[in-house]
Amino acid sequence: MSDRDLTKPMTQADFGSLVGISQQAVGNLVGRGVLDTSAPGLQVLHAYCSHLREQAAGRAASGDLDLATERAGLAREQRIRVALQNAVSLKELAPVALLEEVLSKAGARIAGMLDAIPGGVRRRVPALSAEEISTIGAEIARVRNIVAAMSLADLRDEEATDDVDESTEEEIDP
Repeated sequence: MSDRDLTKPMTQADFGSLVGISQQAVGNLVGRGVLDTSAPGLQVLHAYCSHLREQAAGRAASGDLDLATERAGLAREQRIRVALQNAVSLKELAPVALLEEVLSKAGARIAGMLDAIPGGVRRRVPALSAEEISTIGAEIARVRNIVAAMSLADLRDEEATDDVDESTEEEIDP
């Protein structure tokens, strides 16, 4: 090493020569705020060594990227991808389009069953008047319309699953 005085500020070219990098590389480090060449040379050397240690440890990378954070993010995404693949293979997860198709078919079958109730009641209880059968049919239609208007948000809402809507609690006198 030459007889440089590290207690005084150094030029970028002198510091680059001291550590074995170009003046442009020093200028880049100064521009990114890693080094302050107006500080004493020893302080700049310590900052440069600290920067190198951070890079070697993977805690800092060039630019605004933080290598450790990026690696952790990638590992998290890979963990999620594997968990989703496992859920699909265990048949715990299905595509939304398939679920929509199944629910649509189930809803259509249930609607057909509900529509058959007034006729079944008429056959089993012939003493009921046409008006009473019509009231049963209207009540079934009202409930079917409520179910048809439900959305995913309604199904997720705890109050919708725990509390029955009071308007559906109307009693029909036999």
